[in-house]
Amino acid sequence: MPHFTISGHTTSFLLLSLLAVASTSAAESKPLAKGDRIVFFGDSITQGGAGPNGYISMLRKMINDKHPDLGIECIGAGISGNKVPDLQKRVERDVISKKPTIAVIYIGINDVWHGEKDPARGTDPERFAAGLKEVIGKIQTAGARVVLCTPTLIGEKKNGGNALDAKLDQYSDISRGLAKELGLPLCDLRKAFVDYVAEHNPDDAEKGILTGDRVHLNGAGNKLVAETMLRTLDP
Repeated sequence: MPHFTISGHTTSFLLLSLLAVASTSAAESKPLAKGDRIVFFGDSITQGGAGPNGYISMLRKMINDKHPDLGIECIGAGISGNKVPDLQKRVERDVISKKPTIAVIYIGINDVWHGEKDPARGTDPERFAAGLKEVIGKIQTAGARVVLCTPTLIGEKKNGGNALDAKLDQYSDISRGLAKELGLPLCDLRKAFVDYVAEHNPDDAEKGILTGDRVHLNGAGNKLVAETMLRTLDP
């Protein structure tokens, strides 16, 4: 694959093509149907989301209140510390084996965060894009629809005030571009979180608005994810 250099970083035509379409709209979801099984695939945020006060539990209640006769199942498949390469290794065991009709992929925080601490532990943008595309393809081949989410935040300061905001925006654009390229519904959690803290964080606090520790969700964060996902899953 041909490469060239921008700002000292080697970038493939694949990655540039994803970024080029990131600003356009992704596909809309189909309405939920009787017997749908939704698997939520991700990291510690999703692992926590399966708890009694987590976003998956909230979303399950929202869906069943809205559609009491459909019998929708919501299944968590999150593991702490996971990055896209980890999802590639466990997609068959933790998603496909559960026979979902829909898989929601919510990943990217550790790909960015771990790479800031030690580049060898992160996921570079091209590997992030290629790995996500592989995971999506395997799930689709198994017969499930995929909803792709953008990563949220590492720190809750407004207007690009967090150290990793630019990087999270870059990786969010990769997910947006993939959703457009592959015709997937996009749940733009990054935008939802950035917009929320801009309105609800007048003191520019680093945490405590949507998270307890700058990353992991508090009650308001879980509720925002659940509400945003519901609009995407059942438009």
